[in-house]
Amino acid sequence: MKKLAVFFPGLGYNHDKPLLYYARDIACECGFTEYVNVTYEYQADKKTLRGNDEKMAEIFTALYAQAAVQLSKISFDAFDEILFVSKSIGTAVAAAYAKEHHLKNIKHVFYTPLLLTYDHAPENAAAFIGTNDPWSNVPEVIRTSESKGIPVNVYEGLNHSLEGDDTLENIKTIKNVMKKTKAFINS
Repeated sequence: MKKLAVFFPGLGYNHDKPLLYYARDIACECGFTEYVNVTYEYQADKKTLRGNDEKMAEIFTALYAQAAVQLSKISFDAFDEILFVSKSIGTAVAAAYAKEHHLKNIKHVFYTPLLLTYDHAPENAAAFIGTNDPWSNVPEVIRTSESKGIPVNVYEGLNHSLEGDDTLENIKTIKNVMKKTKAFINS
């Protein structure tokens, strides 16, 4: 059985940060031995982005175009299972790409999704978000996830990186997130 995992970072959260780094290891353990790390080149002043829907839409369009070029070389039909693991604005890029290309046999793992993600009608997904995430409209993300049948794992007091002030607690959180990620991938 051929399995492919594709990882979509956020703007400031790359593949070497804990959520994506460990998710890649988990995916490999689950048989997704072929994987692709999507990369973006985009300079943005984060101070002007938060709460600016027009600017976020512009960034989404630019990142989507870059991802589409990188993924155009992949024959997704050659894979029995596809896993998209994404972070922040990468969740919207992943959902849009899957919808636009009518990908089948796909699962999504959304780490700290933006509300924009749900505009692309994702299915077969699991979401993870912290209640102190300043980049997401947390109550709306939770409501929208639930209304679309997407299980959402909510972490009290954690930020956009699913972290708080206590490093040892952050390590426990990442373990919890990865256990749930693995369970979802294997479901």
